Amino acid sequence: MNSLLIDLRDVNKSFPVGDSTVQVLKNISFQVQTGEFVAIVGQSGSGKSTLLNMLTGVDRPTSGEVVIAGQPLGTQSEDELALWRRSEIGIIFQFFNLVPGLTLGQNVRLPMDLAAMIPASERPTRVQRLLEDVGLADRLNWMPSRISGGDQQRAAIARANANDPPIIFGDEATGRQDSRSALACFDLFKQWVANGKTFLLVTHSRELAMQTQRVIELADGSIVSDTRIAN
Repeated sequence: MNSLLIDLRDVNKSFPVGDSTVQVLKNISFQVQTGEFVAIVGQSGSGKSTLLNMLTGVDRPTSGEVVIAGQPLGTQSEDELALWRRSEIGIIFQFFNLVPGLTLGQNVRLPMDLAAMIPASERPTRVQRLLEDVGLADRLNWMPSRISGGDQQRAAIARANANDPPIIFGDEATGRQDSRSALACFDLFKQWVANGKTFLLVTHSRELAMQTQRVIELADGSIVSDTRIAN
């Protein structure tokens, strides 16, 4: 049976702008159960990226709580949050964040080396399999500069699953790919969810969002709808 995994409680986020304050998130509250595939949609400036920063502990709310797996992120130090991100979540960054001086294989392996959760002897085989999952096994030793933006994004997808985290966050996770590659990666996301992962996808694409289990829509920093999808 699914259990409560993510719990946002009246989350607000404001930023100072000159002599005034701009409120980017307004009383955001929702819950996500283990094994859910949730899309967060909205226009540019709706607060999606700020909300993702709250969920991943990159930034902290002005008020309210973000509780994940029973642990309030606001009680954690920056070092504790860094350790948590290494082991408990995977992030697919919109602009990839691959290390340019490392090969694709080394980029995928890097989270494993940092977290040291997977035995060193098993890491090469896991790297190979993760790259196979996104169709890049033949480019294991290529540098990021040699491949397209779409392929860099697929490498970033492989890296997000390096330590087999229970939660994965995707920020426009297929936005740089052609339609065929995007669908193949989306099928991989569905497979991850079927195997028990929880996936939150921030996207502009309503077409992709409608293929998830649930769509949360933001507008002007507030939730305007939260819809279950019958797929």
